[in-house]
Amino acid sequence: MAGIDVRGTCDERFDLVKETFARHFFTGEDVGASFAVFLDGKPVVDIWAGFADAAKTRPWEKDTLVCVFSSTKVMAAICVHVLADRGLVDYDAPVAKYWPGFARAGKENVLVRHILSHTSGVSTYPEQVTIEELANWEKMVDLVERQPPLWPPGTAIGYEMTSFSFLVGELVRRVSGKSIGTFFRDEIARPLGADFHIGTPETEFPRLAELIAPRRCTMFGLVNSDFLFRLLGKPTAIQIARNPKIPVELIKTLHREPRWQKAELPSSNGNGNARSMAKIGAMIACDGELNGKRLLSTETIKETATSQFNGKGYLIANGSMGLGWAINTLKMADGTIPLAIGWGGLGGSFCTIDLDNHMSFAYAMNKMNLSLLPDRRKGRLVNAVYSSLKRIKISGA
Repeated sequence: MAGIDVRGTCDERFDLVKETFARHFFTGEDVGASFAVFLDGKPVVDIWAGFADAAKTRPWEKDTLVCVFSSTKVMAAICVHVLADRGLVDYDAPVAKYWPGFARAGKENVLVRHILSHTSGVSTYPEQVTIEELANWEKMVDLVERQPPLWPPGTAIGYEMTSFSFLVGELVRRVSGKSIGTFFRDEIARPLGADFHIGTPETEFPRLAELIAPRRCTMFGLVNSDFLFRLLGKPTAIQIARNPKIPVELIKTLHREPRWQKAELPSSNGNGNARSMAKIGAMIACDGELNGKRLLSTETIKETATSQFNGKGYLIANGSMGLGWAINTLKMADGTIPLAIGWGGLGGSFCTIDLDNHMSFAYAMNKMNLSLLPDRRKGRLVNAVYSSLKRIKISGA
């Protein structure tokens, strides 16, 4: 598209993806972003464009990193799956088997599969939490231990918005002896050569993109419990009330808050780019092996893509949930409903792993869409990917 400098590489069979990506800069929907597609373990799209700051003085580079918020949950889930594949974690075992203190407050029957599928009922905390307290691991673990389930485990689904960090992170720490950021780095990111960080070292701070949020928006900043109880239901109201209020001013500065960036919060503060997310996803899409490095068995991957819960939940859309990620139930632009798993993050990032087509793709950006409406950027990019795939299949190329 004229005037839009999209850099990187794109297989000509996916030119529609590149055109769609470029259009978002032309319309102003994106300021800086990257998009990547891996097919059969090979990168077929690896593109980036725009600027890493709102003032548009710093170009978005090949190695620019950005906070992808809840897309980090995909990376966190993979850590548990690697441990399960090694026989160190059993999905059907109580979490308290590995973390005895977790049994407090009536959680002795919460299973590993419950925390991965957001059906544990431990989707909030026994008291209000501040954004600063999220970086205090021991305090947050104690709060999770003291929180009773909001429903019998496995009977309902509710988004473990930030509690996922400590549910999954502490499980990994108890089993492996490593913090989840260290485990992810040593066992997943480095072996695959993926530039993604859960807990970002200061040496990488210069590469971080500035987050750009709407001028007027406060995520869950105004909470009227009685109103929310009536509108959303009690579990959702409690969850919103006790999770941190994140004013838009703080979203804009999180990229340069050392305490936030260094904190290993696998629910919400991973820093990476589309290439790193799609590359890790490609390992799963290719039956657990990429570039001669096997991290997961096909049996474990199949288990993670088995539905644990179907239906509408608390702070979670109607759909199907697997172990650590959502399972696609929608028809794609090529007319198929592929077995695809993945998750997205606050503002618009996402990582999708298509097991049927041995394909993965991801998007990371700095201009955040905080509307309650679906992000059209994602819809267009996904449609472009599957339209391209359809043409490839028809042509036999």
